[in-house]
Amino acid sequence: MRGIIILLLAISLLGGCAHVISKESLALVDPAIPFTMLKEQPGKYMGKFVLLGGVIAAVRNNNDGGELEIVQYQLDSRGRPVNATMSAGRFLALSDKFLDPMVFLPGLCVSLVGRIDGEKTLPLDGIAYRYPVISVKEIRLLKPDQDSSYPGFPYPVFHFGIGIGHVF
Repeated sequence: MRGIIILLLAISLLGGCAHVISKESLALVDPAIPFTMLKEQPGKYMGKFVLLGGVIAAVRNNNDGGELEIVQYQLDSRGRPVNATMSAGRFLALSDKFLDPMVFLPGLCVSLVGRIDGEKTLPLDGIAYRYPVISVKEIRLLKPDQDSSYPGFPYPVFHFGIGIGHVF
């Protein structure tokens, strides 16, 4: 009986360490392309696949599909954006599907694998900002309670309470 409990505990712990992106999509990724290089020379990497993530800044839809404007953050070993004080910039994630703005809320984290499809210049706070454009192959929306390193919440997301109305 003790062996079964240990086995179940080990399996549940390993499940918590699983990558948020499928193995099939991860197999396409070129890990030698850091976001800083992609931001500087997106044309150099056209057609290659990258693993990126960050915080949604905006969502826009049109007849061709949806577009997420994402503030890039580094990813941890599970493919989740980590709490960071600095971002290397923004990128656009294009989908051929409608991205519901009530689901893809600004401020939530996403991780994705996508193909580099060049760049697009759009206005951002009075300047012409050059965004790398990524066509989404796989995307995962990460709600704040799914990861304690969520950039919008720099504290662990857990609660401990005693009695009624007392939470520490």
